[in-house]
Amino acid sequence: MAPPLSASSFLEALKAEGLTVVEVGDWRDHNRDHKGPWGPVHGVMIHHTATRGSARTVDVCREGHEDLPGPLCHGVVTKDGRVHLVGYGRANHAGPGDDDVLRAVIAQKALPQDNEAGTDGNRHFYGFECENLGDGDDPWPAEQLEAIERAAAAVCRHHGWNERSVIGHLEWQPGKVDPRGFTMASLRERVRDRLK
Repeated sequence: MAPPLSASSFLEALKAEGLTVVEVGDWRDHNRDHKGPWGPVHGVMIHHTATRGSARTVDVCREGHEDLPGPLCHGVVTKDGRVHLVGYGRANHAGPGDDDVLRAVIAQKALPQDNEAGTDGNRHFYGFECENLGDGDDPWPAEQLEAIERAAAAVCRHHGWNERSVIGHLEWQPGKVDPRGFTMASLRERVRDRLK
């Protein structure tokens, strides 16, 4: 059972991993905590935004949209490799997912195929949205991939988790495809190497 990092500790962990962090507005208190608990936390979830343009992407992830109020994650990783903190606490990013996947994340074992959506992921995962159209053609710049790796590793390092605590939205909720354009296996390898 891991309580979430404080907002200050989260910020410090990201900076200690060598990331350039942009604090957006009142991110420390911008959350959906009134809709349910935040924690215990068990992992880090990676998404793509299906948006173009860093400023617009950060704004959408902070404010949400008509069908889903923000924040839509904790940090937005833009193509230039910066991490924009848009919220902290419960965020609308993971949605309902597979309890077998959650058990595997907690045990830090290989993930089973996700085939149900009955467990509240917003409670249990830190979320990073990554600026990309998600069409399989939009490139992932090297500095962005490195920032995703560093952000995931920062959280894992603080909690004492290994790379198996990092999952993609597509591994959590049936029907999701994000992140698209790189594999989660390759990201986990990078996180593993960084944690060494």
